[in-house]
Amino acid sequence: MTVDGMKVKPGMEVASLTDVGRQRENNEDSHIYWEAESDEEFERKGRLAVIADGMGGYEGGQEASRIAVETVLEIYRAAFDGDPKATLVEALAVAHKRIQQYGEDHPAFQGMGTTCTAVAVVTRQLYFAHVGDSRLYLVRAGEISRLTRDHTYVGRLVESGIVRAEDAETHPQRHILTAALGSGSEVAVDFPRQALVVEQGDTFILCTDGLWGLVTDQEILKAVKGQPAAVACQSLVAMALQRGGPDNITIQLLRAGSA
Repeated sequence: MTVDGMKVKPGMEVASLTDVGRQRENNEDSHIYWEAESDEEFERKGRLAVIADGMGGYEGGQEASRIAVETVLEIYRAAFDGDPKATLVEALAVAHKRIQQYGEDHPAFQGMGTTCTAVAVVTRQLYFAHVGDSRLYLVRAGEISRLTRDHTYVGRLVESGIVRAEDAETHPQRHILTAALGSGSEVAVDFPRQALVVEQGDTFILCTDGLWGLVTDQEILKAVKGQPAAVACQSLVAMALQRGGPDNITIQLLRAGSA
């Protein structure tokens, strides 16, 4: 199996798909999948999947998301210190600074930013670092759960008990970000305290709000159950397009097989 021209090592089924949508002229989402080539390096670094949703105008968002995914890949490949979690957090912090510097060097792009969710799977352990409202889901044993929390105005209202979680998905202000790479002097990166132990059959879904804003969690669950990863990606993007596709749509799906 190959993804974006890369041959995927056994143990994980991987697929990705991105679409500009029906109302945008260019795609401000970026994504990347990478895994170490040598067995020794793969044992240490494993697999990396990154997704980003840029903001800041016609080209600004596109540049911000590109810088984010390329920086995470660069840092993870070249500056890996043996701790996947720490490396991911550092990579997002570096991307934050680079996006800001790019905006300073190119005044037309000032104010650009991007969400970013980066996932590393190393020897059946999953680590992630996250800023913004792109999401990481887990499907396990027929149930779906969200591993990330949205850095949005409505997300804060949910956490404070002002808005119910079930109402947040349709709230008119649900896409107003409170954190993004490139925005603010510092960035607070979310990450779990402990790695998640990956079980056979686990399916991880990274997606931008162009998908989850139109497709419910239960619809995502139904689409991925029993379907090859590539087919599930196609089905979900098609569903978002059928509902108007007002935003760019990007999804990456990783399904754990036998070790």
